[in-house]
Amino acid sequence: MSLWTETQDLLRDVTAELACPPSVFSLLREPRRVITAQIPVRRGSGQIECFTAYRSQHCDVAGPYKGGIRFHPKVTLEEIKALSVEMTIKCRVVNIPFGGAKGGVQVDPTALDPQELEQVARGYVDVMGDNLGPDRDIPAPDVFTNARTMAWMFDQFSRRHGRNHFSFITGKPARIGGSRGREEATGYGVAVVAIKALGLRHIDPHGARAAIQGFGNVGANAALALQRAGVRVIALSDVRGGVYDPAGLPVEQLIQWEAAGTGRTLAEAPFGQHIDPLDPLFLDAEVVIPAAMQMQITKDNVGRVRAPLVVEAANAPTTHEAHRRLLSAGKMVVPDVLANAGGVTVSYFEWVQDLDSYFWDLEEVRTRLTTFMTRAFEDVLAEAAGDADLRRAAYRLAIRRLWEAMGDRGWV
Repeated sequence: MSLWTETQDLLRDVTAELACPPSVFSLLREPRRVITAQIPVRRGSGQIECFTAYRSQHCDVAGPYKGGIRFHPKVTLEEIKALSVEMTIKCRVVNIPFGGAKGGVQVDPTALDPQELEQVARGYVDVMGDNLGPDRDIPAPDVFTNARTMAWMFDQFSRRHGRNHFSFITGKPARIGGSRGREEATGYGVAVVAIKALGLRHIDPHGARAAIQGFGNVGANAALALQRAGVRVIALSDVRGGVYDPAGLPVEQLIQWEAAGTGRTLAEAPFGQHIDPLDPLFLDAEVVIPAAMQMQITKDNVGRVRAPLVVEAANAPTTHEAHRRLLSAGKMVVPDVLANAGGVTVSYFEWVQDLDSYFWDLEEVRTRLTTFMTRAFEDVLAEAAGDADLRRAAYRLAIRRLWEAMGDRGWV
């Protein structure tokens, strides 16, 4: 079953459970708008190559669309649509005034040089620009995009409009209107809810073992924040391999080692025992954190998950069947729409700071983020009312809030 089909099934089930009018499901089941375009790029050889770009704008009843842009060779329209729905749910879970969107370009960024990547970034704004804007649709980084990508897009949008539009996009460098703490935000938020969840399971975070699949921006920052809170990070992996040490890994040294050389990967790191990319999900630990790509824990491997707690840092890393089996085995799953909401929350902070032209220091960002994530975690627990399925509880909470906003605006 595809991610898109699973997402629609969950929407259908929860709107029925809440006894929403049929029009609520009708408004949520498909994005309001889907855009497909071609981005022409002049390669170093002089040849023009076109890359397919997507933007899905799901529901803006609570505010302008908001969502990341990913560059990946396996990007599909169905994936982008499903992730735009998840963004709508996520924004309502943390109760920020945005709707859900998602974008992507079907491209292998590792096969392009920096000049070609810049053409892709600027081209995305050119083909999508009329549908983007600070009160319409606000992009952000996602898989294989970063602050540099956002800076190119910000510059292109500003050129098109003849003035600086700092609030058009989030995840920018702090020097050009970005928020302090934005780069670490998703991982930091994952750590906040992971520590809350450990406490709920009566596990002392100090000395608790965490294994993380994924060592990009999210996984690395989650590892750092957890380690600083006293959690022992015993395993980390990237797409090529990973490292494991039951006594705990030196996270900061690993980050520095990887950054010190072009193309370095954890598969070559001079720390701990070398493991396969998926192995962290199946180690003996108190918490495992999938922080890579979607659909990593499936019906075929879910039986190997030993940790009592799974915190979803990636988008949709667990299939619905695997999720059901984890719950049946007595495990706790903190769903992605809650666990990784720190990124969009600090994107909201950045948007607010850009609109006010007044910027906060890092500790203020972290304090506000902790407040938002803690409140969202408590809201989902209250909605669950003892039900072990926190994913369904998060969707109930979000869809009820969406239904209420639709009523306020006269949509239903």
